[in-house]
Amino acid sequence: MKKTVLRNYAHLIAVKGVNIQKNQEVIIQCELDQPEFVKILVDECYKAGAGKVVIIWDYQPLTKLHYRHQSLTTLSKVEKWEQERLQHYVDELPCRIYLVSEDPDGLKGVNQEKMNKAMQKRFPIIKPYRDKMENRYQWCIAAVPGEKWAKKVFPGLPKGKAIEKLWEAILFTSRVDDDPIAAWDAHNKDLHDRCEFLNNLGIDKLIYKGDNGTDFCVGMIEDAVFRGGGEVSLQGIYFNPNIPTEECFISPKRGIAEGIVYATKPLSYQGQLIEGFSVRFENGKAVEVHAEKNEELLKKMISMDEGAAYLGECALVPVNSPISESGLLFYETLFDENAACHLALGMGFADSIKDFDKYTLDECREKGINDSMIHVDFMIGYEGLNIDAVTRDGKTVPIFRNGTWAF
Repeated sequence: MKKTVLRNYAHLIAVKGVNIQKNQEVIIQCELDQPEFVKILVDECYKAGAGKVVIIWDYQPLTKLHYRHQSLTTLSKVEKWEQERLQHYVDELPCRIYLVSEDPDGLKGVNQEKMNKAMQKRFPIIKPYRDKMENRYQWCIAAVPGEKWAKKVFPGLPKGKAIEKLWEAILFTSRVDDDPIAAWDAHNKDLHDRCEFLNNLGIDKLIYKGDNGTDFCVGMIEDAVFRGGGEVSLQGIYFNPNIPTEECFISPKRGIAEGIVYATKPLSYQGQLIEGFSVRFENGKAVEVHAEKNEELLKKMISMDEGAAYLGECALVPVNSPISESGLLFYETLFDENAACHLALGMGFADSIKDFDKYTLDECREKGINDSMIHVDFMIGYEGLNIDAVTRDGKTVPIFRNGTWAF
């Protein structure tokens, strides 16, 4: 891949993704797959005004070794230095860039019970820091190719060719062309205008029906709004949290969801794939799940805490999005969720509340925003999905027909 194109991509992440402010600290979390691109990205962060850039490297084989050899007590402990680092994040509010590239099957064979218990024990200590940072800092999730990920997407190609093809797919769907900044300005406007249309309807509930068996109804919070594309932090800084993104999303009201939904794409969760699954809801809660592959992992996911079985997001994505039209199954939520309508189990978004800056996080949750240690998106959209909105004045408005916008 040409370095000029990669530099355009890095510039997009630094300037349009997290929108680095002068002398702001930047944290980049990434795997070991593309160190040359990370170097370019660090350079672009400094050019954008960063005062300090810190890299946190991850490596799935090491993660597996840690879970194999460390005791649950050791894995569950949040060390003093970790808490001091979290406090630093609260005080300084650095930008956070997450570069995903990991193998979709990279944690296959790990002791899931041990992993989940360790996460559950750590979370109560981490949560207060996370809540203090909520909506106050800029963050962006983007992607670079990993070798095993590329081979998963393009199994018939040699390693080098697969990586090159995945680079092409990432850059195309991320709108990295001759002028990616202008492309993203136009894209953000389109998503903003669609959200405005939806918000002006006064939606009380959304009804999903598909010929694959999906038959589902979910309620909205009265003063919640759809959002899409760029967001504004509580510090007043505009940023794009996902590159790419095609969704108009909202956090539904906790406790109001009935019916069944069928997943239309595999879900990569904790380094393993859950495939061919369905989720049935009663009184807003996932009460029954089935999966052709990794059903037990899905059951563990919705039992991570009280909020894990409730919805945190409803997202509308047409099947004619660039990601969907690529014809690729990415086995990575960042891309697959932007190829199809999806739901998310777990944590909702406080900034779904209109004028959320006037409320505390607890007040947003009192209005119906779900709270959880997880936020896991799964895809339910396809060409046969229809969605209607029932408005507060009793009208029924078509939102999606045959998997795409009805307006």
